[in-house]
Amino acid sequence: MKSLKENFQKAHIVIIGSGIIGKFNALELSELGFKVTIIDPAQHKNSSNSALGLLMGNMYQKRRGRSWDLRKQSIELWPKWIKFLQQFNCELNIEKPLIQLTTNEEKFKKLKIFIHENHDPNLQILKKDSILIKNINNIFQTKNIKGIISFNDGRIDAMSLLKTLDKYLKNEKINFLEDEIIKIKKSKNQWISKTKNNKEIKSDIVILCNSLNAVNLIDGLSQNIKLKPVLGQAMEIDINDPEVDLLSLPKQFSMNGKNIIPKSKNKLIIGSTDEYSTKPGENTFEKLTNFLDKKPTWLINGQVTKKWFGVRSRPEGEPSPIMKNLRDGLIICTGFYKNGILLAPACSKWVGNEIKDYFS
Repeated sequence: MKSLKENFQKAHIVIIGSGIIGKFNALELSELGFKVTIIDPAQHKNSSNSALGLLMGNMYQKRRGRSWDLRKQSIELWPKWIKFLQQFNCELNIEKPLIQLTTNEEKFKKLKIFIHENHDPNLQILKKDSILIKNINNIFQTKNIKGIISFNDGRIDAMSLLKTLDKYLKNEKINFLEDEIIKIKKSKNQWISKTKNNKEIKSDIVILCNSLNAVNLIDGLSQNIKLKPVLGQAMEIDINDPEVDLLSLPKQFSMNGKNIIPKSKNKLIIGSTDEYSTKPGENTFEKLTNFLDKKPTWLINGQVTKKWFGVRSRPEGEPSPIMKNLRDGLIICTGFYKNGILLAPACSKWVGNEIKDYFS
């Protein structure tokens, strides 16, 4: 009797979109034995390339519902996938811990209640007299920064992850087509994906992972799915202050909604995803550095050496992300908003199960 994997090898799956979700789905499905083709007109310009890679799973304060279930599953799956992917990049890892900071007293009270109610030894309140908090307050020239620490959350370098996935996909000889899909249709028992260059790719399954563009491909399929664009921005700042050592800060942390990653003694990255737009405005520096009532002098005088952005999608009228089996052989995985990297393992696991059920 043939194995299930041998039966899967007869099926062809098209994944539209080559961001973290598309590539992780290709990884999962390839390991199950499916033939996979990824289609994307410009894989190096998708929003995954602008992600900072903070994995805020255990810190998530809503401990029930679909969103928490997805986070919880991904938290369990990430170590296994890291170990698997390290055969293609031995340096790939999750840098821990992750720290969440605030200057808002009401927000801090909620964080303290969250910590006390969950009884998780890996989640702790940062004591105000700790060396860590003293260093943070000192560098940011204030006295009212407070926060919590999660020893099981952290950061994975998004670019390193994408490059590692590329190595895996190349090793497995996964097909990649650099083209734009403008139409999909069902013909008999197969899906036909038509490209801008008039190619027609036949497949048994189509998975839409192409963010906002996914909606354009399903308009004619009576699917009431709405997505709005969300701008994720980041910038690298050089400072020129010999009295400030940014390496005395945590390796990765969030402060009042902004994600901060010190890169060297005088260089850091600041990023956030919080604007409903497709293009950055002229005041990017002001928006990304407005996480304190009074900015430290070194930050005011900092020089922006690099800026980048990515357009993500957020569902309207339903929770994020959208993971649905729209009809036989058509699956959509999009609208991950801020959590594409964190939720990629849970998404790909769900996709794999849906497709195994489809062929069983």
